[in-house]
Amino acid sequence: MNQLEWDLVVKNGTIVSNADLYKGSVYIKDGKIVAITSEPLMGETKKVIDASGQYVFSGFIDTHIHSRDPGATHKEDFYYSTKAAAAGGVTTVFEMPNTNPPINHASNYYSQVDHLKSKAWVDFGVWGISLGPVNLHELQGLHEAGVIGFKFFWGYAIHAKSYQLMYHYEDNMEEVIPPLNDGEVFDIFSEVSKTGNILAIHAENHDIIQQFTKKAKQSAGRSYEDFLNSRPNLAEELTIQTGIAMAKKTGARLHILHVSTAEGVALIRQAQKEGYHITAETCPHYLFLTNEDYERIGTSMKVYPLVKRKKDQDALWEGIKDRTLSLVCSDHAPHTEEEKEGDLWSIPAGMCGVETLVPLMLDAVNKGKIELVDLAFLLSESPAKLFGIDKQKGSIQVGKDADLTIVDKDLEYTLKRSDLHSKSKVTAFDGFHLKGKPTATIVRGNIVMLHGEILEKPIGQHVCPFNEGE
Repeated sequence: MNQLEWDLVVKNGTIVSNADLYKGSVYIKDGKIVAITSEPLMGETKKVIDASGQYVFSGFIDTHIHSRDPGATHKEDFYYSTKAAAAGGVTTVFEMPNTNPPINHASNYYSQVDHLKSKAWVDFGVWGISLGPVNLHELQGLHEAGVIGFKFFWGYAIHAKSYQLMYHYEDNMEEVIPPLNDGEVFDIFSEVSKTGNILAIHAENHDIIQQFTKKAKQSAGRSYEDFLNSRPNLAEELTIQTGIAMAKKTGARLHILHVSTAEGVALIRQAQKEGYHITAETCPHYLFLTNEDYERIGTSMKVYPLVKRKKDQDALWEGIKDRTLSLVCSDHAPHTEEEKEGDLWSIPAGMCGVETLVPLMLDAVNKGKIELVDLAFLLSESPAKLFGIDKQKGSIQVGKDADLTIVDKDLEYTLKRSDLHSKSKVTAFDGFHLKGKPTATIVRGNIVMLHGEILEKPIGQHVCPFNEGE
């Protein structure tokens, strides 16, 4: 090796892949990994991180965040969400498309990328939105522009002018496009299949929820159990079932977002056994909370789909262990403190998550739920491969981006909402005692976070599928 100068060396750590662990040092130059070795290399080094006693992962990826930027930036914006990502050991995020304006055509996509670049503490991809007949003809252009994938909010109505999602649709509303029928949804599957992109669905059946909500409200139920009954497991089960059938027919690469039920896991597992390209994700709130936690935690744990029961949580962990579920992501969707106070039925769904994703999953390792290699699969390798950025990211290999997350597996602490870097501090995990914490976040060789301190300025870059980035 003739290299005489290194920008950064991460030395003496235990490197974790999706298959094994080994001792070694990572040498970085010009934002790329240039050597991985257990023997020290000659040459000058500008910066060194001694990772002795710690674990070095390929930078973690959060594929599902809502920064509300542009839009409801009083709740969150991309500057704060990506700073929170860096603080939590995440090196790449994928921003969801239901912004204002939405990412419904290529022009809005390009504008969004430009808008987010100056705010990004970590690297980022951008989703495109599928609105049915409204933008079916725009999907190919969005694909060519570089969207990370397409998201379809199944069962949601759309405002006819702003194209914003309508969360509490009623039949008599004006200037509203009602939830799409199955024929219109099938056309989405067909069109997205032509692009080769992922089609990701929010899987909840509108008709089931409407009918069961009506019954729950007629009985005047106000408890979390009543709320669960208004959005039963059947709502997710039916939508996943229909989505899989449409994917089989069209060849679409279907990805099920935030799976929350045992029934959903079983359907996905069966489709995979039959050889179909069906993938899925879940989130920490489904893995670490159940309906039994509501009395203690309260409205901060309201998310859609709802946090379900212990049997669902157990099935999700089984889905992770046998890799039916491809990844774990945060579904970071902050709201203000004031918005999350009030009646369970009327307050918005969502909470902070991008900064707590990695700490919670590290705690799961310490509790024996998963192994370190599983964490490398779920948060690095699998999302990079699934979304086509594995030429750059997802594993510690020579030539790839020098994105690294260093963790201290044995560090114990109490998670405090006041320490979060998002605008909103609403989290269901305030006060949780955790073991395992990220100690460094390195993005293309830049040390963005070290021992909880943000050291850099926003240096994030845009990434596209099957692309060397920008």
